[in-house]
Amino acid sequence: MSDTASHELQLLREQLQQLQRGSMAAHAFSDAWRARGALLSALPARYSEVLFSLLDRLEAGALFTEESCSFSQKDLTDNLRMWADKAEQQLMRESPP
Repeated sequence: MSDTASHELQLLREQLQQLQRGSMAAHAFSDAWRARGALLSALPARYSEVLFSLLDRLEAGALFTEESCSFSQKDLTDNLRMWADKAEQQLMRESPP
């Protein structure tokens, strides 16, 4: 795993915790993650597609003051955590021993 991709993945995890605590807004989180290049370019294209889909739903859900059936922030943050876990596994498989 490249140092830059590893750093961006760690940053994602930290910002995800901030989002869950309410110390980071959903739109700020989404904007920050749409701009991440090293991590996304180190992963297969399907990872970007899934991440952007999750971010779209997170932004849409942030427009509502209460949890929406379609856009539960807890479910989305759980899915983002799972995405990060799978991305880390993928990067580890692709990095030379």
